[in-house]
Amino acid sequence: MGGVVSVFPNRKRKLHTTRSWDFMGFSQQVERSTTEESDIVIGVFDTGIWPESESFNGTGFGPPPTKWRGSCQVSANFTCNNKIVGARYYKSDGEFGPDDLPSPRDTDGHGSHTASTAAGNLVSMASLYGFSSGTARGCVPSARIAVYKICWSDGCDDADILAAFDDAIADGVDIISLSLGSSNPHEYFNDSIAIGTFHAMRNGILTSASAGNDGPSRSTITNVAPWFISVAASTIDRKFSTKVQLGNNNIYEGISINTYDLQNVTYPLIYGGDAANISGGFTDSSSRFCHQDSLDQNLVKGKIVVCDDLVSGEGPFSAGAVGALMQGQRRRDRAFSFPLPTSYVDTNDGSDILLYINSTRNATATIYRSTEGNNTLAPIVGSLSSRGPNPITPDILKPDISAPGIDILAAWSPVNPVSEVKGTSMACPHVTGAAAYIKSFHPTWSPAAIKSALMTT
Repeated sequence: MGGVVSVFPNRKRKLHTTRSWDFMGFSQQVERSTTEESDIVIGVFDTGIWPESESFNGTGFGPPPTKWRGSCQVSANFTCNNKIVGARYYKSDGEFGPDDLPSPRDTDGHGSHTASTAAGNLVSMASLYGFSSGTARGCVPSARIAVYKICWSDGCDDADILAAFDDAIADGVDIISLSLGSSNPHEYFNDSIAIGTFHAMRNGILTSASAGNDGPSRSTITNVAPWFISVAASTIDRKFSTKVQLGNNNIYEGISINTYDLQNVTYPLIYGGDAANISGGFTDSSSRFCHQDSLDQNLVKGKIVVCDDLVSGEGPFSAGAVGALMQGQRRRDRAFSFPLPTSYVDTNDGSDILLYINSTRNATATIYRSTEGNNTLAPIVGSLSSRGPNPITPDILKPDISAPGIDILAAWSPVNPVSEVKGTSMACPHVTGAAAYIKSFHPTWSPAAIKSALMTT
């Protein structure tokens, strides 16, 4: 068929999160080429954007750069401004989920987070309920943002990814940020990301792409084409810990981002394996993991539940628990947040807590609000970050570079103005922003030159 280069199935891709720029040595006072930076347009391929966030306020910006040829798909609930100079959305199958809005507006938060990390305005006194307080900012706050919403509640379709690349190239973006990928690697001619980024490169546009979150096993990276820059996630010098005190006054330190304060009040302690939702068909062998609906509300309501795995917390929360203590052996280089007071302890401490429960009829505990500490080992590549070697072309080393991607504070939507998340999705826009910064000083540099500068200096 004339004009057809290749045909492959329309697969779905998946999405791969203040302090980070300072940790990298990139302070607010760095030298800037202000006029040129304001002419940079970053194309963000993601879940859309929340335009009301202060990170994307257009006040003080002049009109879009004269080179800009893009457009804004205005709808009843979305308009652009001089910061967000373009916005489009794509849904080739026409099937929207109940939480999907057919507009460039971000109902997930992922896209707003990545966009603000790369090019968000300075937002003073930003914090996550008091944690990580400071000034949230992107690398190039004077740059413009063009939004290409390709990801929805059911994933990101290849057809939409390719359409977005076509539009972004025609619109005149300078850098593309792409925090998504597939579960398995594909040959370049069957990979929408490899094809789209190749055409972007041929048009002088560098793409920064996330490596993936399937580490630490080897050869788990899926974004591996040599003509874009693949970004792994590393830690910053910040860590969170959450202490638990038992009724016998023993204190154990776990990890989590616990924003709740139980005011030192102690609550009854119960093991999930002793609180099975029998009427729901669960046994103690399954309820000990505290999965959704596995716990008996009559037994756990108003208590702190001990669980034998790191889970979302929805199980104890929906059953009416006051808090949860989770134990396990998973890597402890990143903290998670939960819908109720929670701490994740190692199995040795978990065993001690279970011994205490079995030693008394009135086991109690309290969970303290988390504290922030200094991670002296940073930076190290996060355990979640996908690794090489390159599964498609082993002679080409991937990932190319790492950037902060653990516990990153940035814009979110719509309930929380900022959120702290983790993954190579959060590392990718750090490199996007750095690439845009270089391009503001060297507008004629090729994608290869910018990539080389990032990797070798």
